[in-house]
Amino acid sequence: MHYSLLDLAPVPEGTTTREALKNLGELAEHAERLGYHRYWLAEHHNMPGIASAATAVLIGHVAQRTSRMRVGAGGIMLPNHAPLAVAEAFGTLSELYDGRIDLGLGRAPGGDQMVMQALGVTPQRAEQFPEEVAELLRLFGPHEPSAPINAHPGAETGVPLWILGSSLYGAQVAAHFGLPYAFASHFAPAALERAFEVYRERFQPSAAFPRPHAMLAVNVFGADTEAEAKRLKTSMQQAFYRLRTGQPGKLPAPVDDIGEVIPAGALAQVDEALRMSATGTPAQVEGQLAELIARHRPDEVIVTGQIHDHAARMRSFEIAAGALSNLERANAA
Repeated sequence: MHYSLLDLAPVPEGTTTREALKNLGELAEHAERLGYHRYWLAEHHNMPGIASAATAVLIGHVAQRTSRMRVGAGGIMLPNHAPLAVAEAFGTLSELYDGRIDLGLGRAPGGDQMVMQALGVTPQRAEQFPEEVAELLRLFGPHEPSAPINAHPGAETGVPLWILGSSLYGAQVAAHFGLPYAFASHFAPAALERAFEVYRERFQPSAAFPRPHAMLAVNVFGADTEAEAKRLKTSMQQAFYRLRTGQPGKLPAPVDDIGEVIPAGALAQVDEALRMSATGTPAQVEGQLAELIARHRPDEVIVTGQIHDHAARMRSFEIAAGALSNLERANAA
């Protein structure tokens, strides 16, 4: 079972976007040394605390600074982009970086109605998602001399497509096309179990994926003490609460008592949304990850975690890698 890393290039309070992007490069190199299989970046717009809006640009940056790890999008919000433009961008990345590029696709806009308007996107584009996935599969496939449009670059690169989702819809699309499926359980876990069931039950084997391949997303907040790990988590709890209440901003600094910052009722909702998390010491993180893996039986785990301090975030992903590596060895044995 591979383990991978999802990065949103967080911009902590008191820092700049330039610093966040510098941290991203350092984290990517760190992740490769730690044995992470993939390093994914996600498309978000109009969010001061997330610097991964130009996702393909950052994928190229990470791929340039690494040599073995797969690098890709988790994901590109397809309604925001013409399939041909996506195929040309990711086909170019694939040619530049020896086929190490992944392309995860989502049908959400990656922003609100104002963002959609600014991007020139209509709500109806999301309804075309299956057709546009099919078109991307064609564009990354063999060159078709009779077709009016081919992707150059893109044709014959075979860039692997993933379907992302937080509902049963994405599971059905992934199963129909015989593609791997990544569920956004790190912030929307409600439909996780049923989505995995639907995906596995309805999966139609494809040439690239004869068997279903389901990815579980988990937040990790690891530290040398349980108290410090719980404190680190408060940054993401605050960010999630602020986003839900229409107050997006940079990633907040951690606090000693989250109950003093978020009302009890709202905190319960935040913690429910973030319940797919492993928090604590290395041993606690390993135990919690083991429980989640045993319950949901993923083929791959991707970890993330919005942590304010860069050094603490590097350490947390180190703890996650150690835990997942131990579990991988135990499973192999």
